[in-house]
Amino acid sequence: MAGNKRKASDDAAEMSSQPRNERPLGEPTADSESNTLGRSKPGRPSPPAPGVAADGYFRQLYATEPDFKQLARRDPQFAVVLQSNGQLDFSDPAATMQLTKTLLDLDFGLKLDLPGDRLCPPVPNRHNYILWLKELMDSTSYEKPGRKLCGLDIGTGASCIYPLLGVTQRPWCFVATDIDTKNLSYAERNIRLNGLQDRIQLVSRSAEDPLIPVTDMGSDWTIDFVMMNPPFYDSEEDMLSSANKKARPPMSACTGAPVEMVCDGGEVAHVGRLLRESLVLQDRIQWYTSMLGKLTSLETLVEQLRHHGIDNYAVTEFVQGKKTRRWALGWSFGPMRPSEHVARGMKASLWRKILPPSVTAELLVLPADRPVNPLTSRIQEVLGALELMSWIWEPEAAKGFGRAGENVWSRAWRRKKLREQHEGQGNDARSSITTVSEDCRLGFEVTVAVGRSETRVNLHWREGHDALIFESLCGFLQRKLKDINEDK
Repeated sequence: MAGNKRKASDDAAEMSSQPRNERPLGEPTADSESNTLGRSKPGRPSPPAPGVAADGYFRQLYATEPDFKQLARRDPQFAVVLQSNGQLDFSDPAATMQLTKTLLDLDFGLKLDLPGDRLCPPVPNRHNYILWLKELMDSTSYEKPGRKLCGLDIGTGASCIYPLLGVTQRPWCFVATDIDTKNLSYAERNIRLNGLQDRIQLVSRSAEDPLIPVTDMGSDWTIDFVMMNPPFYDSEEDMLSSANKKARPPMSACTGAPVEMVCDGGEVAHVGRLLRESLVLQDRIQWYTSMLGKLTSLETLVEQLRHHGIDNYAVTEFVQGKKTRRWALGWSFGPMRPSEHVARGMKASLWRKILPPSVTAELLVLPADRPVNPLTSRIQEVLGALELMSWIWEPEAAKGFGRAGENVWSRAWRRKKLREQHEGQGNDARSSITTVSEDCRLGFEVTVAVGRSETRVNLHWREGHDALIFESLCGFLQRKLKDINEDK
C-alpha cells in the first residue's frame, strides 16, 4: 500500500484488502451484543455498557475541553507527545493521532490503528454526531428509547469511527462503506481490534456506485438511518485555499488523502446524490443524515429539500471549542417528527429561514401554587371526549399521547358528522366519520411540567406532515384550558 510505513507482508498478514459479506446486510447475528465493550481494564475504570442507562455518561463527555495534563497522567503514551507547558502541538500529526487514540481508549474503551496518510478523526466532533443521532432516532418513535437499530455509514474511513462510537453507546449494528482499499483495510482491522465483527459489516464500493448499496443488501435488508461525513471540498485547490485562510483550530483532524477530502461539487453535490437516492427509496430508510462543514452548504441543501416537498427535516449545529463548527442535516419521508431541540438545533433568531416548523407549542402557564389535579382532569376530559384514533393518559408521568385521523375538534368536522348521521338515518350505513381512517394525520403529546416557580402545559407534534392541523389543535386546547387559568 502506497504511503504505508508497514511492510507489505505485515499488511497482508494482519488485514484483508477486500471485506467479505457473510450475512445479509443490515441484519445482526443472534449474538450481536456479545463483544469486548464495557469490560474493565486493570487499574482503570471502564466505560458503561451500551444502552440508555449510559446516556448520561456519554452526554457529559467533552462538555468542557479535555484536560491534557490529566490525560497524560492516565495514559503514558499521551504523556510522550504532550509538551512541557502542558499544551499539544496540533501541527504535529503524531500528537493529534495520539490524542484521538487516547480519548477513544479512556472514554470509550476502543482501540484504534491508523496509517499516517489518512484522516485522523477528532473524537469530540464525531461523538457529537452520534449524540444527535441517538436523540433523533429516540424522538421519532413511539417505542422506548434505546431500540435496536441498524445504521449505514457512507465513507467510513480508515478509523471506522462512527460505527465504533455508535455500537459503544447503543445496541446498534452498522453497515459501513468506502471506496478506498486502504481505508477498508484499516477499518476492518479496527473492527477486529475491538471484537465487533458481528456488529459492523464492511462493504467495498466504487465512486460510480450508488451511495446506498441496495443491490448488495438483498430483498430483506433493513437500514434505519444513513449517516455520512462527505468531503468538504470540490478540488484540491479549494482545500488548500481554505487551509491558508484560517489557523489550525483545536481538536482538528490530521491531514487526509484527497479521496477523503475532495469530490466533484464538494459536499453539496455529495449530499445531493444521497437526496436523489432517497427520493427513490423514500421511507424504506427512516432517516437520511449528513454532517456538513460549511453553513452555506446547509442553506443550499435545505432549499433542495423544500423544492422536493420534504417537510420533515432536522438541522443542528455542533460546536467544539472556540472555533470549530460543523452542522448536520437529516430528512425523512416518514411521519414521525423529531423533538424541538433535535430538529431546530440552531439559534432561531439567526437561522429562522432554514429551520423546520416548530413542533412544540405552549398551551398554558400557571403559578406553582395552583393545584395540578384540576388541570390534568380538564385535559383528560377535553381530549377524552374527542373521537380520536387513540388517547392514552399516563398519570404518573403527567403526560398523554393521542392520534387523530382528522381534525375532530373543529366545528366543520362536527357539522359534517351531524350531516352524515342525518343522511344515514333509516338504513344500516355506517357514517364514514365514526369509522376513523387508520391513516393518522396528527400524532401528539401533551405534557404537564411542574417546576419551582410555575407549571407549564405544552403540546408536542409527534407524527404527521400537516402543520396546520397541529396549529389547529393547539388553538383548540388553548381555548379549552383558558378557564383553568381564569379560575382563582
